[in-house]
Amino acid sequence: MEQLIIQLVSGAVGGNIAGGVLKNLSLGTLGNSLAGIVGGGVGGQILGMLTGGAVAGADVATGGGLDIGSILTQVAGGGVGGGVGLAIVGVIKNMMSK
Repeated sequence: MEQLIIQLVSGAVGGNIAGGVLKNLSLGTLGNSLAGIVGGGVGGQILGMLTGGAVAGADVATGGGLDIGSILTQVAGGGVGGGVGLAIVGVIKNMMSK
């Protein structure tokens, strides 16, 4: 559960950072956060699957899965996923407004 929370918070941060960098894709603070949260959750889960479940299974294997490596992996997966999620939603929004 802690991993999911880390992914979602990192996704929100990643979405807002991406919105600040990619001004033409920005959805505003709330929109960036929401797109980032969804992207962070999805991105973190995909990263868990790509690492052979090591990230997702860390909770069982280490009695909590909150070692520094696991936390950094969750932050990276969530942040990148949040940025990608915002970019996808921003591109779709721009295409629909034309």
